[in-house]
Amino acid sequence: MGRRKSGRDVSGVILLDKPLAVTSNAALQQVRRFFNANKAGHTGALDPLATGLLPLCFGEATKVSHFALEADKTYQVTAQLGVRTTTSDAEGEVVSQQPVTVDEATIRSLLPEFEGEQSQSPSMYSALKYEGRPLYYYARLGIDVPRKTRTIHIRSIQFLDFSNDQLKLEVTCSKGTYIRTLIDDLGQRLGCGAHVAALHRTWIEGVEGPWVTIDDLAALAPNREEPEPDYAAIEVMLQPNDCVIQQLPTLYIGGAEVGKFCSGNPARWPAETAVGETDFWRIVRQEDGCFLGIGWHRDGHVIPKRVLNGIPLI
Repeated sequence: MGRRKSGRDVSGVILLDKPLAVTSNAALQQVRRFFNANKAGHTGALDPLATGLLPLCFGEATKVSHFALEADKTYQVTAQLGVRTTTSDAEGEVVSQQPVTVDEATIRSLLPEFEGEQSQSPSMYSALKYEGRPLYYYARLGIDVPRKTRTIHIRSIQFLDFSNDQLKLEVTCSKGTYIRTLIDDLGQRLGCGAHVAALHRTWIEGVEGPWVTIDDLAALAPNREEPEPDYAAIEVMLQPNDCVIQQLPTLYIGGAEVGKFCSGNPARWPAETAVGETDFWRIVRQEDGCFLGIGWHRDGHVIPKRVLNGIPLI
């Protein structure tokens, strides 16, 4: 006998403005309870210290959430100069303190050095795992373990403000970039040390739609103690399943090809659409714009990569 589902079949995306001091998973579980959804996930965690855009995917939207993980992102970061910590953020223990003698001109002149493709090693206080345990487990025991260096790309670093030894920057970067490591490296280069005092994610490539807060959703959530809770008001806040992959090019298919694709079979590639150089396409029904899934081109056909269930017939 199969395991019974817990909750409702809900599909769509909530673009959450994550609050301070809440883990991404805690925020996800709270919003999931508002919808009583049986399937949910987020598209890349934000530390409790960080705030800002956190897409939460429900139901069929979880099938495409991986593509949001691959996207570039923009952060506004406040760096506290003069203080270096174990975690490179405000939650860590102070490692060293140095007087801040740099000026704005010096900072501006150094920022271009940190742009472009580079190698970066994660902090020992990250959640990446080594032999089945997160790195922060070993860090708390004082054990140093090997860390994999990854290649990242800092697209741009924009100077925003510098006052009272706090430096504000806007950073656009590739997936896998550790802003904490970037700020620690910058502090070392400036000769005074630095750590992240505040971090706010403002943009994710391909994600479009209005943000909402936990308070917004709480005000609309039904009382689940009622015999038949009414979820209509809160479901209005859900964004389309594909609102997190708008960076992918759109391929329109129609007629019998829709049935083939939705059954997991190759569909004929529309003759009027050039193949291009992209790997994946957002597949949309020509007749009504309904999002069907993600596919890729091979031998004149579109091959399903992810197919959504429950597509309404027309």
